[in-house]
Amino acid sequence: MPSAKDLPCPHPRFARLLLLNSFLLIGIWLYWHATAAARPATDLNRLPMVRTVYFPATGHHLSNRVGFLDFWRAHGQLHSFGMPISEELVIDGRIVQYFERARFEYHPEYAGTPLQVQLGLIGREWLERQQLPLPPPAADQTGAFFAETGYTLQGEFLEFWERRGGLPIFGFPISAEHTADGVIIQYFERARLRYQPEALSPFLRQQQAIYGFDLDTLYEVAIDDLGRQLANLLGINTAPVARLPGAVDWSPALWPRRIEVDLARQQLFAYEDQLLVFTAPVATGRDGFNTPRGDFAIYYRLPEQTMTGCLGGECWYVPNIPWVQYVVGGVALHGTYWHNAHGSGVRMSHGCINLRIDDAQWLYEWADLGVPVMIY
Repeated sequence: MPSAKDLPCPHPRFARLLLLNSFLLIGIWLYWHATAAARPATDLNRLPMVRTVYFPATGHHLSNRVGFLDFWRAHGQLHSFGMPISEELVIDGRIVQYFERARFEYHPEYAGTPLQVQLGLIGREWLERQQLPLPPPAADQTGAFFAETGYTLQGEFLEFWERRGGLPIFGFPISAEHTADGVIIQYFERARLRYQPEALSPFLRQQQAIYGFDLDTLYEVAIDDLGRQLANLLGINTAPVARLPGAVDWSPALWPRRIEVDLARQQLFAYEDQLLVFTAPVATGRDGFNTPRGDFAIYYRLPEQTMTGCLGGECWYVPNIPWVQYVVGGVALHGTYWHNAHGSGVRMSHGCINLRIDDAQWLYEWADLGVPVMIY
């Protein structure tokens, strides 16, 4: 058998061609993988494997292979969408996933933009399939009129729609506000909202009357489980699946959490790692009671507290303050019912960081002891 030194040496031109072809193949491989997100993806097995979380309560996964996980985290999480009730599916050539209150859709033509993940028009689909009779728009309604559908949005539903996502999350209203089975509801292209007045406690209802402005709790307006209802109607398989290897139970604590308070803008920002997941207007300490700047952490929490004290020649007694989270000394994040100046630039407090009640509740349910709070 000839040794390596006995083999004929390739012609220099052939060697150069071989080298060029190798570079070409490497270039094609790199281009294919770099543009994978921009190509229509219909084969789930071809998608990259990335971090996946599992929801034992429904027996389904949520991953970031096409951006669903980050979209879910950044736009309200459980409160807005509920838990996943299916795996990623390919329906009519598009990757989708059903949640209790929504359907996520992957749009590869918008890869890398905020439109990459969009919410399906489940409210419109539900009404078309059920053929439910709906009352016509009232002639005397006031509020925000949407010429696109001919319906008006007002009151608690308008406030909720504006605060919790607007058009991208809910779409246009496609019905009037009306009562069904004793409950006030309104249909939107992507959701159905339900008014739950009992979520506002008698104490807060009394304070609302005293101070003359609207107070809101996190669950006073609820997003119905229309995703689950439509999935059942369409025969979507929602049976639990076995946990994938490496998939961990979902929790906000999977990512490093932090809260930032911008005193100049009077805004609060909550992050999971580098992803912004929540924003809220605040009112901080007025002159003489300025909110301290620095890096702190939540060290004590109470769902409700009566605050009393004296400082700088002033004394106060404020009962039933909701969703209290202390960050340094007597300075806390908490809800307020005695003013509605949040985000206006008017600083109202004795040093605490005042939030709207529904925002304070969202933050309380999301945060925990030890979560860093940066005030600047």
